[in-house]
Amino acid sequence: MPKSLHPKDALNFHSKGKPGKLEIAPTKPLTTARDLSLAYSPGVAVPCLEIEKNPSSAYDYTSKGNMVAVISNGTAVLGLGNIGALASKPVMEGQAVLFKRFADIDGIDLEVNTEDADEFINSVKVLGKSWGGINLEDIKAPECFIIEEKLSELLDIPVFHDDQHGTAIIAAAGLINALNITNRKIDNFTMVINGAGAAGIACAELLNAMGMPKNNIIMCDTKGIIHRDRTDLNQWKSAHAITTQKRSLAEALDGADVAFGLSVKGAFTKKMMKGMAANPIVFAMANPDPEITPEELNEVRPDAIIATGRSDYPNQVNNVLGFPFIFRGALDARASRINMEMKIAATNALAQLARQDVPDEVAAAYSGTELHYGPQYIIPTPFDPRLITTIPPAVAKAAAESGVAQKPIKDDLKYHRELAMRLDQTASMIQLISSRVKDNPKTMVFAEGEEERIIRAAYQWNKAGYGNSILIGRKSRVLDVIENLGLDPNQKGVEILNAKISKNNAHYADFLYSRLQRSGFLKRDCIRLINQDRNSFAACIVSTGDADAMVTGTTRNYYASLKDIKRVIAIEKEKILFGLSIMITRTRTLFIADSTVIHTPTSEQLADIAVQAASKARALGHTPRVALLSFANFGNPTMKGTERIHEAKEILNKRKVDFEYDGEMSADVALNKELLELYPFSGLSEPANILIMPGLHSANIAAKLLGQVGGGQVLGPLLTGFSKPIQIMPMGANVSEILNYAIFAAHEVNNNKSTNKKMKAS
Repeated sequence: MPKSLHPKDALNFHSKGKPGKLEIAPTKPLTTARDLSLAYSPGVAVPCLEIEKNPSSAYDYTSKGNMVAVISNGTAVLGLGNIGALASKPVMEGQAVLFKRFADIDGIDLEVNTEDADEFINSVKVLGKSWGGINLEDIKAPECFIIEEKLSELLDIPVFHDDQHGTAIIAAAGLINALNITNRKIDNFTMVINGAGAAGIACAELLNAMGMPKNNIIMCDTKGIIHRDRTDLNQWKSAHAITTQKRSLAEALDGADVAFGLSVKGAFTKKMMKGMAANPIVFAMANPDPEITPEELNEVRPDAIIATGRSDYPNQVNNVLGFPFIFRGALDARASRINMEMKIAATNALAQLARQDVPDEVAAAYSGTELHYGPQYIIPTPFDPRLITTIPPAVAKAAAESGVAQKPIKDDLKYHRELAMRLDQTASMIQLISSRVKDNPKTMVFAEGEEERIIRAAYQWNKAGYGNSILIGRKSRVLDVIENLGLDPNQKGVEILNAKISKNNAHYADFLYSRLQRSGFLKRDCIRLINQDRNSFAACIVSTGDADAMVTGTTRNYYASLKDIKRVIAIEKEKILFGLSIMITRTRTLFIADSTVIHTPTSEQLADIAVQAASKARALGHTPRVALLSFANFGNPTMKGTERIHEAKEILNKRKVDFEYDGEMSADVALNKELLELYPFSGLSEPANILIMPGLHSANIAAKLLGQVGGGQVLGPLLTGFSKPIQIMPMGANVSEILNYAIFAAHEVNNNKSTNKKMKAS
C-alpha cells in the first residue's frame, strides 16, 4: 500500500455506506403500477419476443450494448500475485468503476474460481450472451494468452486482456512520440524489453504490427535473453526469440536505443543505462517501484526520455488512458472483436493527442508547470477531457474499416457530440486541483488536532505530498492517538502545537488585539482567545503568515466556527464573504451560492456573488454561465420580490463582466436546454452552471436537498472572500472529506497568487 494511505482508511472507504464500490440502479421510472407492468410482467414479454426473433435487437431493448464484464481468476493481481478469485473482487469492482467514470460504460465484475484455462473458458463462454464486451483482468501468463484467444474465437463480442494490450497501447503511444522527439523511425531503432510476461509480449507484437522489425527487439526474462538456442521457451516466448550471441540484460542494453521495463524494481542499473545509445528512451513500468527512477537515470543519462507507471513522475503509462475508451468505441460500433487494427488506431490517436495544445482545464492541474509536447510530456494525462472524443472515434472507424463493426458509425460529427455529452470531465475537479497542490505544497493547519480523523487526514496530507501539517492540540493527547493508530510520532512534516504553550502566543495576541481593540475586546480577552480557542489560535497562525491555510469544523457548529474565524481573518478587499456549494454529477457540475452567510443579499451583493462565483468556477476549469434564480422568468409573473434579481442583472450589465449571465429565471429554465431555447433573447448560450440564489434559505435547502437525493456529490459549502484560505467542514466529516476541504483551501493559495500576478502585470 502507498505510504500516503492508512490501511484503516482503505477499509473504511470500501465499507462505508453500502459495502463495495458498485450498485445497480434503474434507468426507467418505477413509481406506478403501469411502470412495473411495463418493466416486468406482462410488458417485458414484448421485447423478449422481439429478441427471440432478432437477437441483435437485444442491443436496442437491454443494457447489453453498454455493459462490459470485468472477469478475473485472481492469479496475477496488481503487485499482489496469485491471491485467488474472491480476494481480487475489490480490484475488479475498481476496474468497473473506472469504466463508468471515464467512458460511461456499465461494468460488472465476475470472479471465476478456477486456475484451469479450459474451465475458465467454458464458464465465460456460456455466459457470453449477457454483455457487449469482456475485459479480462489480472490473469497470469501463459493462461491469459490461451483464454483470450479461445474466447475471441468462441464469442461474437470484443474480448480484451487489459494487462496485455492496455499497457502495450499506452506504452507504444508514448514511444511513438519519444521516437519523434529524438528523430528516430519505427523501423530503424533497437529495443530491449525486460519482462516476457503478458504485457511484454503484447508490446512486442503491437510494435511489430506497426512496422518495427522483429529482429530489432531483444526480449529478456528472468533467465536472460530469449534467443533461439534456448530449449526452455513456451510458444509465446519462442515467437520472439532471436539469433544473437548476447546472453545477459546488460549485454542487450549495450548500445540499445530503447528499454522497456515490465519486470521488477531495480532491474535497470545505472551502469546498464550508461551503455545505451545517445538520447535513450527508457520506459520503467514496474509498479509500484520502477526498474530505475527518473532521478537515478538523470544522474547518468540526462539526455534520456523516461516514462514510468507512477503518477508522481511525468509520462505515466496508465492503462486508464486506454481500456475505457477502446471499449467505448468498440461497443458503439458494435464490434465483434478488438483486433490489431483497432489497437493501432487507439495507439496513434493517443500519441497525436499529446502533440496538441493542452486545454486550460488540464493545464490548471499542473500549477507552475506548462504542459507542452516534449520529453516531459509524451503521454496525455488521465484527466484530459479530450480522451473521450479522441480515442473511441478512432477505434470505431478502425473497426468499420477492418470489417468487424456490426453497426458502423455513420455520422462522425453526431457521434463526437454524443461522446462529449456522456461525461462532464470537470467531475475530475478534485483530482485536478490535488495535482496542482502537489506541484506547490502548502503548510496546512488542522485546528482540531486531537481528533482521530483529523490526525489521519494530517498524516495523509503530508505523505501524499500536499505539504506540511500542523496539528493544534495537547501534545500528549495527540501522541496517544498517533500511537493507537500505529503512525510514526516522528513523522517529518507533521508538527504538533499546543495553543497554551506556543512560543508565538504573545505575537498572536498582539495581532488579534490590533484587530479587535475597537470592537470591545481588551488585551486580556485576546490573550484568552489565543490560549483557549483553537480556531482563534489556528487562524492567527495563518493570518500572520506562519502557515498557508486552515481547516476546522468537524467538532463544532458551522456558524460558531465561522464567528471565531471572522474575528481573526479579514474579508478580502472589494469582496464579500459567502459560501459556494458545488454539486458534481455524472453529467454536469453546478455551483450554488450563497449557501451559508448572507440571509437576504441585496442586488449589489447578488452581483458581487455572481462575479466571485464565476471567478472561482473559472479557476477550477469551468467556463462560467450564471443564472440569477427566481420563481419568475424574465418578468413573468410580475410579483413583489423579483426586483433584487432584476436589478442584479442590470448591475452586471454596467460592470461589463466577461462571462455569460441572465435572470431573473426559474431553475428549470436555467438548467434545461429545451426550455432555455423558448427564450432566444437569453444571455445564456447553454444551460447555466452557476446558480445565484435569491436568499440563504433557498440556497442552503437546494444544496442540501441535492446532496441527499440528487444522485451526485456535493462539495462544500466552500467559503470564499476571506483574505486568507480558510475552510469550515461539516460536523462529522470523514478523512476523505477533510482532505478535500484542505485541498480546496490550498488551491485557494495558488489561485490568489495567480490572481495577484495578473493584477500586477496589468
